[in-house]
Amino acid sequence: MSEKAYEAIELANKTGKIKRGTNEATKVIEKGKAKLIVYAADVSPKEIVMHLPMLCKEKNIPCVEVPSREELGAAAGMQVATGAVAILDAGESKSIIEELANTPKEE
Repeated sequence: MSEKAYEAIELANKTGKIKRGTNEATKVIEKGKAKLIVYAADVSPKEIVMHLPMLCKEKNIPCVEVPSREELGAAAGMQVATGAVAILDAGESKSIIEELANTPKEE
């Protein structure tokens, strides 16, 4: 699941449009513009990203947790780690996003 999420971000970064960072992700969720939200599990303190899954559920936006901020930042084309990435325009990652959206979540 994580590998697919990283792949979707890399493709969307090259062929679509993404927003980097928890604040940017929150804004696009609230506006209902995000196609996929990916956030890191190793964010400290957890409160920084805790609201993202709930907001996504409210707005019916797929949301995926990945283990590493560093890998998330790298997938988004950044030199630094990031807590969250939002995909606004899927570009060539559309099929991966659909696959992630239709994968049942572990509760």
